[in-house]
Amino acid sequence: MSFFGSSSSTPAGAEPGSTELKNALMKQVQAEAAMTNARALVSKINENCFDRCITSPGSSLSSGETSCLSSCMEKYISVWNTTSRTYINRVQLETKNMGGSEPLLQ
Repeated sequence: MSFFGSSSSTPAGAEPGSTELKNALMKQVQAEAAMTNARALVSKINENCFDRCITSPGSSLSSGETSCLSSCMEKYISVWNTTSRTYINRVQLETKNMGGSEPLLQ
């Protein structure tokens, strides 16, 4: 569902500043942010793991290169997830301390 550039972005009977529209827009922005984060993760994995594991590029990967890439990706994703959870928790705590009542991410 796209809200930008469409002629029916406001539900029937809803005010432009309604809670439903705000929530729908927030969900769309969160989904786009998640996609951007996923792209950044894949890019960083490619950049870091390839440089670390592929010593001489060729038409196929050796078993050692395959194993190295798998291990590197698993570690990188684990660290990414831990960092993301910690960041989200910190932002939510700061928001709560500042008097905010809405959770940032579900």
